Amino acid sequence: MSDITLNTAAAASPEAAPRQPPATVVGPVAWVRANLFSGWISTAVTLLLAYLLIRWAVGFVDWAFINAIWWVPDNQTQVCRDLHGTGACWAVITEKHRFILFATYPYEEQWRPAIVCLLFIALYAISAMRRFWRWELAVIWVVTLAVIALLMWGGVFGLSYVSQERWGGLPITLILSTFGIAVAFPLAILVALGRRSSMPAIRLLCIVYVELIRGVPLISLLFMASVMFPLFLPEGMNIDKLLRAQIAIILFAGAYLAEVVRGGLQALSKGQYEAADALGLSYWKKTGLIVLPQALRLVIPPLVNTFIGFFKDTSLVLIIGIFDLLTAAKTSVIEPAWQGFGVEVYITVALVYFLFCFAMSRYSQRLEAELNRHRRR
Repeated sequence: MSDITLNTAAAASPEAAPRQPPATVVGPVAWVRANLFSGWISTAVTLLLAYLLIRWAVGFVDWAFINAIWWVPDNQTQVCRDLHGTGACWAVITEKHRFILFATYPYEEQWRPAIVCLLFIALYAISAMRRFWRWELAVIWVVTLAVIALLMWGGVFGLSYVSQERWGGLPITLILSTFGIAVAFPLAILVALGRRSSMPAIRLLCIVYVELIRGVPLISLLFMASVMFPLFLPEGMNIDKLLRAQIAIILFAGAYLAEVVRGGLQALSKGQYEAADALGLSYWKKTGLIVLPQALRLVIPPLVNTFIGFFKDTSLVLIIGIFDLLTAAKTSVIEPAWQGFGVEVYITVALVYFLFCFAMSRYSQRLEAELNRHRRR
């Protein structure tokens, strides 16, 4: 009887509580040991890569921060040239940042495109919040885009008029990507549904559109929109170059997004369609309430990947003479005083692209996890 009592007391004591596995079995230490130091070859490769990475990181810090020059007076770039590449000359960004961001937009009016960039970022942030996913969001988009057009063009409320030929830099990149994706996405949904339609004419039309657009590069579409399309217009009629480029980007993006959406529709189980038919729902109610929400949820990663690609592809408009962010950055170092410092400019522009693309990537991961939470139950 005393032995049973002792055993019961020992089991109830803190010492008898379940113990955690040792750190060498699970956890970060175990992962490092299993993946980086599992054998002598793995250990040698890990140490070699670590050495090279640390050496590169130290060299980059020396070049980008410790030996860098951040400002020079009156374009006296000889100070930067005396470094002979041992340090970065960020003075080119200090001197040319307004041209890189806003290109040839009138200098004294550049506060207007600056506000436009902030409005775009605010619009993205509001659209990313699910509590705003109501009909009011469409009103917010219309009002914000109207304000953006008012600021960029001007001509009213005491704002001086600025023609589209003077637009450039980051606002052009945001305009082309935002309007391109916003218009191409509904178009892609209609085309994807059309490719699965039971009407042969509609299905054939959608197939021809997708295969034709996907069969040529975006550069050729931009070239056709800039050079060939005006030849087919009536005499005296002309469409703005920026609008032609925007239409080309929309058509290109719509074809690629349509295939992504079609993949989601095909991945949806047939039972969902049969359940909707059993409820007696019409085609559009079945599609809008049951089919599309589930199909789009399945293809969030490829959708966002396509969005990121199109955001970067807007830089191709340089071939038709539109000053987007990358083109403005390349033009900023044409001046003889700043030639040879393109690396600093390209790093800065790459950082801007990275911030926007990384934000889209992180948001897509969070949205996918949130919408697919029910699958983990």
